[in-house]
Amino acid sequence: MAFPGLATLRADFSWQAASAGLVVALVGYAASVAVVIQGLTAVGATTAQVSSALFVLAFCKGLVAIGLSLWTRMPISIAWTTPGAALLAATGMVDGGFQAVVGAFIVTGALILATGFIGPLARLVEAIPKPIANAMLAGVLLKLCLAPFIAIGQLPVLGLIVFAVWAAIAKISKPAAVPGAVVVALVGTIAMGGTGSVDWLPTLTLVRPELTLASVISIALPLFVVTMTSQNITGLTVLSTFGYRPSTKLAFGVTGLVSIVTAPLAALTINLAAITAALAAGPDAHPDSNRRYIAAVFSGIGYIVLALLAGVAASIVTRSPPLLIEAVAGLALLGALGSSLLGAVSEERTRVAALVTFCMAASGISFLGIGAAFWGLVLGVALDRFERLGLHRSP
Repeated sequence: MAFPGLATLRADFSWQAASAGLVVALVGYAASVAVVIQGLTAVGATTAQVSSALFVLAFCKGLVAIGLSLWTRMPISIAWTTPGAALLAATGMVDGGFQAVVGAFIVTGALILATGFIGPLARLVEAIPKPIANAMLAGVLLKLCLAPFIAIGQLPVLGLIVFAVWAAIAKISKPAAVPGAVVVALVGTIAMGGTGSVDWLPTLTLVRPELTLASVISIALPLFVVTMTSQNITGLTVLSTFGYRPSTKLAFGVTGLVSIVTAPLAALTINLAAITAALAAGPDAHPDSNRRYIAAVFSGIGYIVLALLAGVAASIVTRSPPLLIEAVAGLALLGALGSSLLGAVSEERTRVAALVTFCMAASGISFLGIGAAFWGLVLGVALDRFERLGLHRSP
């Protein structure tokens, strides 16, 4: 493929596709920015580092979406790894601090890059039973999804208002529900006097990466699995349902390489979009499937514009009561939790193994310095293999 000329772009442009792309950017950013901030903060990122990460992530999501969509003439939407951010929030601090976390981000990007070019690695990821992968994700999400109801107990007035606004807006427009809850939470934070000064311009902060065994096993490997199974493979599946089959070498190669390069600026992984991919790839973007790539291009433009809000978002959200931000993040992830739970228990043969994975991942325990998500995956896969061998017999 090659980049289209100006004449082709003019012929393919439509306001329908452009507006759909801008909606993708707005929904993709507003619905999950609180999750990303919470995840980075939980593993030790400062406000300046969170601001740096948000700017770099939004800018690179936009740039990669524009580049891949123009090159392939396909509506390839790019996202940050929201499930991965939830994983960070559940994992918390690791030995070596945030520098070790950044080192883990680099390893994750390298694994994604390698997946595009090394067939056995891609097959290894695909070999993880989907119910078990869903169960690990559900276990990671559970703690955050309980936060809205814990907030109601500890901050009853504000917690109930946030929940009520979210529920009322969701009845009219589900995509607008979480952004509405975010606005209410921010207004409540300002009223409580918790914002201090606001950094109107985003900053770039360089973090010296460190590699530790604990961070690689606790963060890099689970982050890789969650990103591949919940985002990249799902994103490819969504695109294929609309007739688009981009090269995995190109998609994983570019997103993996960008993730490696941007990690020292505190940025976690970028990947193919899953949920918002359907907004740009479906008929609502344009009746003509050959012209829908314009929607993904404009989603990229929208993300680049939203990157300028990184300083404001980081300043306000990181100074909000932590439970309040967790509550908003939990509301944003309820749908993902439901989908993951359904996927985890939908197959009777793997149900017990998936439940073991879910319970272990949700436990939050750490063993040998390694987080619960990894051990849940290990136990679930081991039990699944054990049952496949016929060594386990039901009573």
